[in-house]
Amino acid sequence: MSADIKSPNLLGTYLKERRSQLDPAAFGFATKRRRTSGLRREEVAQRAHISVAWYTWLEQGRGGAPSADVLDRIAQALMLTHAEREYVFLLGLGRPPEVRYQQRDGVTPRLQHVLDRLLPSPAFIRTAAWDIVAWNRAATLVLADYGALPPEERNVLKHIFLDTRVRDAQHHWESAARFVVSAFRADVARAGAASAVNNLVKELCRRSADFERLWHENHVHTHGEAIKHIKHPVIGPFSFEYSAFAIDGRSDLSMVVYNPATQADVEKIESLLRG
Repeated sequence: MSADIKSPNLLGTYLKERRSQLDPAAFGFATKRRRTSGLRREEVAQRAHISVAWYTWLEQGRGGAPSADVLDRIAQALMLTHAEREYVFLLGLGRPPEVRYQQRDGVTPRLQHVLDRLLPSPAFIRTAAWDIVAWNRAATLVLADYGALPPEERNVLKHIFLDTRVRDAQHHWESAARFVVSAFRADVARAGAASAVNNLVKELCRRSADFERLWHENHVHTHGEAIKHIKHPVIGPFSFEYSAFAIDGRSDLSMVVYNPATQADVEKIESLLRG
């Protein structure tokens, strides 16, 4: 959504509509002698711990821009979803709220089906800490057998810096490692996951002098799209065009897809899949 959506009048209308959809009994309020459905303004103000006058002004499109804290409290009072909360921030402040990183275990069957349909392209889903939580068969054959690894070792950074087989498979390890660290730093910031990765960063700094060196360079780079060259022990060298995608509704996850760069690369991977 664009920041141009900011509008006090639209915000007021939206808050009023959401208020009218809530059941007073569900919040312990009396339901008798109500002329309209939903919560009263004073009830929303009470739940949000703000004055009735201030909340009334917001619904009427008056009083200036609310603070992020006030919008957060109103969002909680109205039981808004993540998407609805973001919409309220865009209407009230012209920007989305600060990211609240909430890591959840696993992926839905729908997301796994998406991965499985991407053959022959290796693909996986990772958290903001770059833990791999789902993958397809091509990823197992071409990148790593994630299913054979303990969950705590299914991490992209650990593979790059601690697994000599992965390191040897890189066409130019130094540039690949530097890019991985800078893209990881950007992903962590975007997801608001800095505190969630502290232990991982400390572990990698302790176990890898190369990671510690690159981490303290403080470079930042978006993942974007690029060509990746790999030396596979069975099918030899080949190239991928890789892309990273955010997963709607899951700020803790992203999908990475490695598309074979040429028809010859497609055929090499298909030979692995047939075997």
